[in-house]
Amino acid sequence: MTNALDVVVLDVNETLSDLAPLRDRFTDTGAPGHLLGTWFAGTLRDGFALAAAGRSRTFKDVGAAGLRGLLTGLDLDRPVEDAVTHVLGGLPELDVHPDVPAGVRALVEGGLRVVTLTNGSPSQSQALLERAGVAELVEQRLTVDDAGRWKPHADAYVYAAQTLGVPRERCAMVAVHPWDLMGAATVGMTTGWIDRTGSPWPDVFDRPHVAGPDLPAVAQALLDR
Repeated sequence: MTNALDVVVLDVNETLSDLAPLRDRFTDTGAPGHLLGTWFAGTLRDGFALAAAGRSRTFKDVGAAGLRGLLTGLDLDRPVEDAVTHVLGGLPELDVHPDVPAGVRALVEGGLRVVTLTNGSPSQSQALLERAGVAELVEQRLTVDDAGRWKPHADAYVYAAQTLGVPRERCAMVAVHPWDLMGAATVGMTTGWIDRTGSPWPDVFDRPHVAGPDLPAVAQALLDR
């Protein structure tokens, strides 16, 4: 293999997992389903703020705190704490996007090691991959909880490369989030953007090294580098 990469690091939330079913969890509580996007963006914001301040809390803790604030004051069908528990209870049941299994297989068949790095729980990553039938192809499930900082803080990507025993320049980070790829690029990783929605790349960030509409397309672009 002549490819300059050894490892592909996959983000999990939204990159692998499809969050759309959580909308039904919101509506189950009497809250509007569109609050899913607001909640997820707020959870990321608060996790990023903690990282910038030199702190870290689990995704579950940050997500619950944000959800509690978002739901308080709404005309819900149940107490706020019950609603928070119900919404968060949907996270371990999510499935991957349809393109994910083929993309993971393409990377492994191309000779690359594949791992995940999530701001969330490694146990949820494991269950997600098992349901998709590709858990045995993913070497490790890494979490920023062990890095002490959420992505996109540089410490998260440095931790991943050091744990894997691979130079950062021989690692690629693949995600749907431009902010995630910008963080990886700052430590010297190759970046691959999955743009499933046809969104324009935000020009405040350095452009990714490769991009495609799904994981198989990004996998092939990385293998062709």
